[in-house]
Amino acid sequence: MTLQQMEYIVAVNKYRHFARAAESCGVSQSTLSSLVQKLEIELDITIFDRNSHPVKPTAVGAEIISRAKQLLFNAAQVRELVATRKGESVGKVSLGITSTVAPYLLPKMFKYLSVHHPDIELHVEEARVSTIISQLERGELDIALLATPLNNVELLEIPVYQERLMAYVSPEEPIYNDMNLQTDRLPVGSIWVLREGYCPNRGVFPFCDHRASRQAVYEAGSVETLIKIVDENGGYAIIPELHVPLLRKCQQANVRGLTNPEPSREIAFVVHRNFVRERLLNILADAIRTIIPPAMVNKRLEKFSITL
Repeated sequence: MTLQQMEYIVAVNKYRHFARAAESCGVSQSTLSSLVQKLEIELDITIFDRNSHPVKPTAVGAEIISRAKQLLFNAAQVRELVATRKGESVGKVSLGITSTVAPYLLPKMFKYLSVHHPDIELHVEEARVSTIISQLERGELDIALLATPLNNVELLEIPVYQERLMAYVSPEEPIYNDMNLQTDRLPVGSIWVLREGYCPNRGVFPFCDHRASRQAVYEAGSVETLIKIVDENGGYAIIPELHVPLLRKCQQANVRGLTNPEPSREIAFVVHRNFVRERLLNILADAIRTIIPPAMVNKRLEKFSITL
């Protein structure tokens, strides 16, 4: 049993096709098929149902593939640990991020890395929190930037910054004339809810747990779309503080602060507990510090480097 065989069965599972899997691994189909078959003979089980079109794993094969992904992840971490100690190039990085964080960080982060760390090849996947968490657990992503806490024992959270949540209010709403709104007195019936990204703190926003009586719940997507919904239909929405500078001047007049309590969200790096690429995390942290206001940066991150 070798790591190469683990790589091959993971590739076949991904592409559900031996030829495409072989191509992705840079070997001939006969080489890949032969080594997969040798693994099946060694284990005395069938990993793939070759009579199925497309090819699919057997029940036990699916379990083995799941373990193979973790083995490959751990092996990659060993290589990264050695590379870090030698000060070698960072190389490829896969980052998961949600749509309620991406617009405020990614554009300038790409620019920062291209100037200061051109050796880093950053691959970004924008997806829902549940998808990103699954990919982190399976070792398919290196790092994620998410609103926390996630309360997942398999993952490590490293707080990066804290940002306030604010209300974007239609001029048609009765609460529009109040420059500071009390969170515990917000009218539930006129809110448009975007759960993804800032509803982990349900104690602050009880309406995150159910559909509001008059409006719909926008389960995922962009804050920009949520704002357009308010502009078109009335009501109000909760938006991140970092989105305010992206609004037009006329739209900024519709933003209101929230008090009693003042809600906020924590954005953190999220990695698998086996993650060892400290240098990479600190490079990304340096990038973020150049993007967001200093007052928002996590106090510990402001003074110390990230240590795993």
